[in-house]
Formats: sequence, structure tokens, C-alpha cells
Amino acid sequence: MTYYDLSHSIRSDMPVFPGDPPVDITPTATVADDGYHVAALHCGSHTGTHIDAPSHVFRDGSALDSIAVDEFVFDARLVDCTGKSPRESIEAADLPAPDGTADFLLCHTGWDEYWGTDRYFDHPYLTPGAAEHCREAGWSVGLDTLNPDPTPTENATGSEPTGFQAHHTLLGDGSFVIENLTGLESLPAGDSIFTLVAFPLPIAEADGAPIRAVAIDSDDQLDDGSF
Repeated sequence: MTYYDLSHSIRSDMPVFPGDPPVDITPTATVADDGYHVAALHCGSHTGTHIDAPSHVFRDGSALDSIAVDEFVFDARLVDCTGKSPRESIEAADLPAPDGTADFLLCHTGWDEYWGTDRYFDHPYLTPGAAEHCREAGWSVGLDTLNPDPTPTENATGSEPTGFQAHHTLLGDGSFVIENLTGLESLPAGDSIFTLVAFPLPIAEADGAPIRAVAIDSDDQLDDGSF
């Protein structure tokens, strides 16, 4: 059984979506002065590697803490979306055909290479058609980018989808979106199915929450994806 940690570490001044609260971790007690260490953590609900709830974009959408914990364990597969240029679209044709074996699709763009740089914000994105393809396949979606939709920057073009169309398509069907993954190049590719565990922090009425995303690959996994 092999475990793959797909999560960015949470640290001060890490990248966040434009306008989101900045991340700050400040010690409030130290071993030297107090005999123990405690830090104050200030961040938004969509900090780092995180999962979106339907309530993120829908007034009456479900919050994360209302969803059973076993709903955050998935049968996942990986699709290679590398080679895209900045702000280039991921089309439905770039994605696999559904075959009923997975309920989560991880899109590997390689954009985590630019984590911590301005280029990270000009990532590839899902077209509305690609998001609809995932919805029809019954897939939740995770990406190693800041956003499944285009993120607003000075490099945006008039031909890009506006707003949060991919978010609405996916979250409106009761699926999940995971953003800011990393290390997807290590995962089994092609038609391989593996377990993805994405437990959110138990924040009351959370519209999103940081996760420790872990993929588990084992020939001994049960048919139902449990481990």
C-alpha cells in the first residue's frame, strides 16, 4: 500500500485567491518563554489545498459539516492535462470517457510547479463544456491549480469564461471541487483507480475547508474503494 500526500503546507504569506484573507501564522507562546508552543492561525476557509462545499456558490447549498464523513473518500483516477500554456483551456476532449469506475477525476496540469509565483494565477482552467462532461460522468474534480475557472489577473482575455461557471456546474450537482493539489505526477496514470481521502477540517457551516489530501494505491483495496 502506497500513500501519496497531495497537499501544500499551510504557511504565512502563501498564495490565496485574489481578495481572500492572507495567511498568517504567528507564535503566541514559545517553549523558551512559556514551556510550550502555540501559534495563532489566521486564514480563509479556502486556504491552500482545500475542498469546496456546494454552499461556496449556492445560497442554499450544503455546508461541509452537514455531509457524512464517508462522502470524502473517493475512487479516483488521474488525467494528464500537462503541456497547457498559461490561461489555456482544458476541453472536454482532453478528458477521459466515463466508464463507471471512478467518482473523482484529478486533473494533472503540472501548474503546482509555479506555486508561490505570479504565474500560478494564470493557470489552465476547465471550459463550461469540460465541467459539464465531468458532471455527466458523475465526477467530482480536483486540480493542481488555484481554480477550475479562470482566475482574474491582468492577463485575462475577453474569450475566457466569466464568473464561476465550472464551480456552479460541479457543485450544483452535489459534487466537490478540490483546489491547490500538488504532486499529482506521482500518481498512477491511465485507467488506474486509487483511493483519494480528502477529509475537511470540521468547521461549522463551512463553505470550504483545508484538507490533507492523500491518495492510496493498493492492489488490496476492496471493490467498494474502502481501505
